[in-house]
Parts: sequence; C-alpha cells; structure tokens
Amino acid sequence: MLATPAWSQSFTDRFKSLFGGGSSEPAPTVSNGPAPDSDLTCPPVTIRAGAATYAVGLPGKEAAGNDLRYQVVIGRTARECNLNSGTITAHIGIQGRVIAGPAGTPGTVEVPIRVAVVQDGVSPKTVFTKAYRTVVNMGSDGSVPFSLVTEDVVYPAPSAAANDAYVFYIGFDPQALKPEPKSRRKK
Repeated sequence: MLATPAWSQSFTDRFKSLFGGGSSEPAPTVSNGPAPDSDLTCPPVTIRAGAATYAVGLPGKEAAGNDLRYQVVIGRTARECNLNSGTITAHIGIQGRVIAGPAGTPGTVEVPIRVAVVQDGVSPKTVFTKAYRTVVNMGSDGSVPFSLVTEDVVYPAPSAAANDAYVFYIGFDPQALKPEPKSRRKK
C-alpha cells in the first residue's frame, strides 16, 4: 500500500501523523515553504523564554509544592506556510499536556496560548500576535494531552533579505484569560 504524498494531505492529517507517536525521535516540523519558486522559507517555531510552562495554584497561593492545582507544558510544535499574492498564511500546531498537581484535579482547564510572528534583530518587530484558548477536560488520570492548530496567522511576506530574521514565537499567556476591559459610555 502506498502512502499519500505529504503535499496532498491536509495540515490536520499531517499534524496528527506528526504527533501520532510511536517513535522515540522528536517530531519533525512541517514546512512546505511558501512557494516552490520562492526563496522564502517557513520560519521556525520557538517557545518564548519564560512561557514554556503554565502553573496554577490554589486561590491566593503560589503555584508550587502542595498548593499546585495543575501545570501545563508544551511538548511539540509544527508549522506550515503558504504564500499567496504577497501574503503568508501560516498554520501553527502546538501539542502539550495538562498535569494535575497535589492540590487536586480540576474538572476543566483553560489553556491560554499566544502565537506571534516576530522579525528578530537589534530592534525586534512584532508582525502578528494573537491569544488563543483551548479547553481541556481533566479526568481521573491526572495527565491529559491537548492540541491547538491555528488557522488564522496571516502576515505580509517578508523580503528575501529579511526572511531569515522571522520566527514564530509561542508560549503560555495567562493575561489572555482575563476579560476585556469594558469601554466607558459617554453620558
């Protein structure tokens, strides 16, 4: 039986096959590149320093030791970029795990993740940023996987010279769980 070529599979199918497991090797990143006749490449996915772990403690307590309710970690990432009329549409795949702590297993966990496209350099420039939330239902197991695939990361294609400076930054963003401030009404 012949395998389906990667270019004819959907991103979700490739994401599932990447993270389907069985192999002890780290999952490869998916990158079809923006276009076969272009020098542009799909930027790497990097977990932002200090945003690789999200820990939640009991109300009013530090998320450490016996007061830890749960911790969320990112395990694997994937990406795919497509160039169309000077615009890049990227799909970023993120897989991780929610692990219950000693302070009890929560029923439902909201996982806040931020994805940003940044042109790195002496003065880094944010090109795109968006916060995402995914909900995980915890069971009695105490360790549940989660995954998120973004489908709306869109930004202008960089010049060939700036292409290598672009990076996809991901990480947990607890501020994304706070409600939007209400706008004041004029009287």
